[in-house]
Parts: sequence; structure tokens; C-alpha cells
Amino acid sequence: MRTVSGPTSQVVVAGAGFAGLAAALHLAGRGREVTVVERDATPGGRAGRMDLAGFRMDTGPTVLTMPDLVAETLGAVGENLTDRLDLIRLDPAYRAQFADGSELDVHTDADAMTAAVAAFAGPAEADGYRRLRAWLTELYQREFGRFIAANFDSPFALATPDLGRLAALGAFRRLEPAIGRFIRDERLRRVFSFQSLYAGESPRHALAVYAVIAYMDTVAGVYFPRGGMRALPDALAGAAAAAGVRFCYGATVTSLERSGSRVRAVHTDTGLRIPCDAVVLATELPTAYRLLGRTPRRALPLRPSPSAVVLHAGTGRRWPGAAHHTIVFGDAWQETFREIITEGQLMRDPSLLVTRPTATDPGLAPDGGDLLYILAPVPNLARGRFDWDATGGAYADQLAAIVDKRLLPGLDAEITMRQVVTPDDWARQGMVAGTPFSYAHSFLQSGPFRPGNLPRGVDNAVLAGCGTVPGVGVPTALVSGRLAADRITGPGPARSLTPAQRRPAS
Repeated sequence: MRTVSGPTSQVVVAGAGFAGLAAALHLAGRGREVTVVERDATPGGRAGRMDLAGFRMDTGPTVLTMPDLVAETLGAVGENLTDRLDLIRLDPAYRAQFADGSELDVHTDADAMTAAVAAFAGPAEADGYRRLRAWLTELYQREFGRFIAANFDSPFALATPDLGRLAALGAFRRLEPAIGRFIRDERLRRVFSFQSLYAGESPRHALAVYAVIAYMDTVAGVYFPRGGMRALPDALAGAAAAAGVRFCYGATVTSLERSGSRVRAVHTDTGLRIPCDAVVLATELPTAYRLLGRTPRRALPLRPSPSAVVLHAGTGRRWPGAAHHTIVFGDAWQETFREIITEGQLMRDPSLLVTRPTATDPGLAPDGGDLLYILAPVPNLARGRFDWDATGGAYADQLAAIVDKRLLPGLDAEITMRQVVTPDDWARQGMVAGTPFSYAHSFLQSGPFRPGNLPRGVDNAVLAGCGTVPGVGVPTALVSGRLAADRITGPGPARSLTPAQRRPAS
């Protein structure tokens, strides 16, 4: 594995998102003096926050999986997860609601989910679920450590017996037919394949390797930090600060001072000059390339993932029977992907993610109220041309009406606080093509074909974040930070986490 050359005692990390925080923690744990520069007043990056009228909103990711990776990241500086976070395991992980009126609670316990599938679709499908679960588990075990959580210097480094074992598992087939080998019920197939949208692909076109996301959701479990998702970056930043990491909030990196092929210092818009031996750019990929003064050539331009419109709604009443996460599936499921990804159109029959964090932590809303996060996938700004500043509010009204009709009766009349976030808003935050999901995970934009984290032309700069390896999502962002640290120090020591470090609160 290639690493940066020369001394690496002092490292500057640009960006305090999950990748930047993870990089800072791993570097500090390996004895480096680390400074993190963050443009916002708080850590989190995409995991933003907004407080209004007594409602405490998370404006970024709402689904947290793989807490072992959080424990590993905190463990890099000797911290225990349970000392920093109160993680609550969600049961059900999701509730799936279908256009025909049927519902399925998705449990991560094998016996509970087998019973739920049997009641929902019959014993044959329950048996198929058991086999699917075993396949997902083996796929994860063979894929994650060797391919997702590893640095590669070239595609040829993949040519190992492990790749052959993955191929034998069917990892390089298409996702939808791979799931279909185990279950026939079309509704169940959706439950185990909708995650491909996180990777920017439809189930028909995504590689089956991305079933690993379904493993994270439906086998490993979904969690929620008490206090909201913002509690996670706060915990990581708190542990980093306790380990000696210096944070410069409210400062944006504007340029890199170079001497030949080495970065010697980082300059900010607040007038800071921070000397460094190495730099981690945990920023949007175009921002990193601009700072480096070089964008790598690619035979094909990078394709961004679809974007989203999010309606944050605070209400004056509660719906105590509603789950923490509900996937509200429309009837026209296959058409949805074509409309968003290929045609650049809005969903004719929308499928939505409705998150109700007050189901788990009522303190996120005023007494007696609920907080809702309603997400609708939409085309990114490169694919679909919409004046979101003019139309976003009306589209959010449509989403609220769908949720009122399908899931939470009376919602429209009970909304007392609303904030709408559209692709135009994401673009104003510097996100490529107005999407918070970065670049799609097509075959030629995944693994060693994704933009690498060790850019050419600079001897001591490393990239981290969802635009580079391994990709989009909270778990992968944490891994990206560790991979960036490995590029600076070489692989860190193997850690054997204690039970207290490994296990989140139940």
C-alpha cells in the first residue's frame, strides 16, 4: 500500500464530517498532532442540525448502522462507545408499508423476522428469508474487510482468491435477480433491495455486492443516538478534543501553501496559516481538487447520485403507533427508478422514507409533539431541471398529503413547524449536482475505480469522504477516514475492542 512520503508529525484535516473526524481520531491515536478546520460552527458536515420552535432537527442522515465502526473509531484514542453515546437499537429497524395496504415490520432478530415473514407471505417465503439472511451475512463477511475497508493501489490488487469467492456468491450479478433467488414475493424483494438507491442505482442495475447495505440494515441492526444523530459527531469531536486534536470552527480552507510537490501549510478565510507535514482533505471532491489545483482525467465523467427533497415537519400532536422509520412504497416501484435516474423526472407515484425520531427520543420535540423527516428521492441538478426555490414548497405539500393519507391521518392540520430542503439547498452547501449522496456506485465508480484517496502530483495530501473510497454512508465515511489515516501512517495497529467499547446500549 502506497503512503505519503516524508515526515507526518503535524496533520491538518479539512472538514469535520464523519470522515474528517474519523481521520483525526485515528491519526491522534497514532501519535500525530492534528488540527481540524471546519467551516461550520459545529462538527458533522452532512450530518447537520437545525433547531426551531423547540424542535431539534437532524438535517443529514437519519439511519445509523454498524455501531462497531463507531466503537472502533472511538477506540483509536482509547475511548469507550458507551461513555460517549447512548445508542438505542430500533425494533423494528423499519416498517415497510405498501400501496395495497399491507405492512411488514422489519426485525433484525432472525427468529422474529422469520415469524413476521411467515405471517406476511407464507412459510415458503420465510424459508427463503432464512437463506437470504445467510447469504447476506456471508457476502458481508467476505466483502467488507477485504474490499470495502481496504486501500487499493490499482484494480489489479483485487485479483485475489477472495474475489473469486465473492464471484461464486453471485456478488457481481444484478441485485434484483440475486435477491429473487431467495424470495418471490415482490413486496419482500423491495425490502431487501431498496437500499440500492443509497448507492445511486436501481435494483435492476446495481451489483449484488450492494446487498451488503441490506445486511447492515436488516441483519446488523439500525440504531439511534439519544439526542439525535448530531450526538454522533459531537461524541467523535469530543473524544478527538480530549485526545489533543485542535478544532478551528467557523473557518474555511481557501488555499494550500506548497513547496514543490509538498503542502507546507493550510490557509483559511479567517487569516489562519496552519503549518503541516500532511493534509487530509475531507471535503466535497470538487473542492479538494480545486485546492490541489488538479482534477484527474477520467474516460467518462463521474455520474452523481439522485438527490432528495426533505420536509422537516413539527406537529402539535403525536402518532404513538408510528414507527421510527417507515418506508412508504408507492405502487409504481420500477418506474420510480427510471423516472428519477434516467428521465430526470419527479416520481409519478412517490415512495418515501418517513422518519419519526420522537418515537425513540420524545425530547426532540416540545411536549406532546412529533418531529418528522419526510424524504423523497428526486433527480439531481445535472439530470433534472427544476426551479426548486419556486416549486419546493408546493412539492413538500404533496409529500405531506401523501403521508397524511397513507400513514399519519390528520398530519396536514397538525403541522406547526416546517422546513423544506431541496437540491438547490444542497447545491448551495457545495454538494455536487445538488445531491447529498455524492457520486453513484456504478461498477466504474466503485472500489478501485472510484476516485482514489491518494491524489497524484502532491506528495503529502490524502482525500477522505463520500466522494472517494469507499463511498457514501455513515459507516463508509468512518472507514474512509481510517483509510486516509492509513495512507499517512501506514496501517494502524489491530485493535481488540473490549465488550464495553464494542457494544452499544440496548
